[in-house]
Amino acid sequence: MDWGFWLPLLALSSSLITGVFIFLLDEEQHLARSLLNITGAVVKLALVGVMFAGYYRGRSYEAGWEFMPGLELLIRVDSLSILFTLLSASLWLLTTIYAIGYLENSPNRRRFFGFFSLCVTATMGVALAGNLITFFIFYELLTITTYPLVVHRGTRESTAAGRTYLLYTAFGGAVLLTGIVWLYSIAGTVDFESGGVLREIADSHRSQLVIIFGLLIAGLGVKAALVPLHGWLPQAMVAPAPVSALLHAVAVVKAGAYGIVRVVYDVYGLEFAASLGVLTPLALLASFTIIYGSVRALNQDEIKCRLAFSTVSQLSYIVLGTALFGPLGTAGGLVHLMHQGLMKITLFFCAGNIAETLGLHHVHEMNGVGRRMPLTMTAFTLGALGMIGIPPMAGFISKWYLGLGALETGQHWVIGVLIASSLLNAAYFLPMIYRAWFMQPDQKWTELQPQGRFETHWMLLLPPVVTGLLALGAGVLAATPFSPLELALEIVEELYQR
Repeated sequence: MDWGFWLPLLALSSSLITGVFIFLLDEEQHLARSLLNITGAVVKLALVGVMFAGYYRGRSYEAGWEFMPGLELLIRVDSLSILFTLLSASLWLLTTIYAIGYLENSPNRRRFFGFFSLCVTATMGVALAGNLITFFIFYELLTITTYPLVVHRGTRESTAAGRTYLLYTAFGGAVLLTGIVWLYSIAGTVDFESGGVLREIADSHRSQLVIIFGLLIAGLGVKAALVPLHGWLPQAMVAPAPVSALLHAVAVVKAGAYGIVRVVYDVYGLEFAASLGVLTPLALLASFTIIYGSVRALNQDEIKCRLAFSTVSQLSYIVLGTALFGPLGTAGGLVHLMHQGLMKITLFFCAGNIAETLGLHHVHEMNGVGRRMPLTMTAFTLGALGMIGIPPMAGFISKWYLGLGALETGQHWVIGVLIASSLLNAAYFLPMIYRAWFMQPDQKWTELQPQGRFETHWMLLLPPVVTGLLALGAGVLAATPFSPLELALEIVEELYQR
């Protein structure tokens, strides 16, 4: 058997098969559904692990079919896809465990977990796409499969949020498709290739390629939550906590950021993109988004909304690193792709635990939560300190390399953006930590909730503790083999050698 052909397909289809079987089960078959979910997630992680090991031993993994003349559905493993698939597969397993515990008494679990698995399939397809056509197909499938998760509660608020989500993503998809078709019409290819694929037409179509670049970034910028295309993301926070975690750390927003990375590195190529003059505007847009998201987070009292605007800000670190045009900045952006996932999923897991266990949804209600839920709040504290960039957390590593990248390329103004952003991060996270650990609970809350610890079910507690420790470990062990930073540095070496 040709494992180079079949293994990426098996990794892609493991969650698809899981989702199909979940839809075939009755609503009340809770144990069978849980076993299917866990088994599918474990199998996917194992397959991704095998591909990871094989790829770094020199194996190639690729599967493709020509579905129209000159257009190929292409699944391929390279260093960038390995980075994203490792993140997606690992966090899917933990989110699956969390979702099973979180939705224990929720209606419509069959529908939820069926689309949940299909969403992960689409995310894996985005990660493994070998060209823009394949990427676009899975990118739009991701919209279709996440919509039922956003509107899962069936309330008027969730329905409105789902409608906004569809409007934004439909606009982004149309713009992205326009850019892809235009690019294909003049380049004849939309494959991903390290160093870019536009060298032969670089001189004859420069003005068109600048416009196409803008279309591609705008289309991808919707899911990447670049300002002013971010409006859907805070509204989508009405979804259950596992969905929020999925949107912010694993699937939708990461697909947008990952797509921007692919366009800059593997379609245009860093050198050609820099020669077109499109990287500086992209860096400025990312920097504005970083500051804007942080400022908006300051004014949010609802915990999940504060975290949502934090995502708007933090996700643009990836875009900023991509646009800096230097090895160290590139490393900072790529490693933040993984670091942000670990830190943000921890925060949303913890927010869900606090809401489900104590019924608290607002920052001003967090007084004394640390004494009631010490393990949950320890994980939350680790995630928040990472977002601020306190050493030795993972977030510090990302910001350090972004700062080095800015100095390396002479773009010193980026240092000011990083400092301002970190101060704003501290301004909206530290009060939450202080309230939770050092303030007395409100008298009204004390009367409603008897004193004592209220740690939640282990299926809700294990995932944030694990991801919080991983966010710490990714910083402490940054220089060790196979750490996110080392993987990012290997990708950078490959990018800049070519």
